[in-house]
Amino acid sequence: MADTITVAAAANIKFAMEDIARQFEADSGHKLRVSYGSSGNFASQIRHGAPFELFLSADERYVTHLHQSGVTASDGDIYAYGRLALVAAKGSPLTLDENLTGLKALVASGELRRFALANPELAPYGERGRELLKDAELWDAIQNKLVLGENVSQAAQFAISGSAQGGLVALSLAKAPQFVARANYVAIPEHKHAPLAQRMVLLPKASVAAQELYTFLQGDKARAIFADYGFSLPAQHAKPEASH
Repeated sequence: MADTITVAAAANIKFAMEDIARQFEADSGHKLRVSYGSSGNFASQIRHGAPFELFLSADERYVTHLHQSGVTASDGDIYAYGRLALVAAKGSPLTLDENLTGLKALVASGELRRFALANPELAPYGERGRELLKDAELWDAIQNKLVLGENVSQAAQFAISGSAQGGLVALSLAKAPQFVARANYVAIPEHKHAPLAQRMVLLPKASVAAQELYTFLQGDKARAIFADYGFSLPAQHAKPEASH
């Protein structure tokens, strides 16, 4: 019987998850109802009994806290490792490079008016962006120019809409066709910030169909899609594959 699975997913996986959902729905006959937002907001909603069956976070901390609080039966699995990207709308005066040299120059010249970032208090990508800006000794100069998105998807919209001259967002969003048409990006090397180990966990209301999706997200088809969007992948579990 076809079921509808309710999923809470970090905003940074939106485009990858849409592709994965299409594949899973075609293979299984189940339907997905996916809500996208900041991991911090979802963790809070789940603590208060939100009726999600599966939570895909943008980092490990929120999932670990849910498990430690007794909300979930396990601490789940890492499904992908995320990366940051420095982005700018086409026509922006910001020169893109992985060492943020162009951003430093724009700040020093006084020409940087607005810079987009996900809220570091709610979104792991915002937290890692802040870490990167601090390491580059840019945080103090750029703080009063920040346009904060509630999640990294909103920050990406700000970065390419003309609301800002650039931003630090998820590489997975920057690589999406909808984004590439309007903006340029450079991937930030993984060693420049703490890892974005993205962890998922089944929630108490999870159906058998949700468990099937959880397994699918660790399988070859989903992993190939995550890789297409710039994610690094964890080692695969040695779980028996279903016979086809």
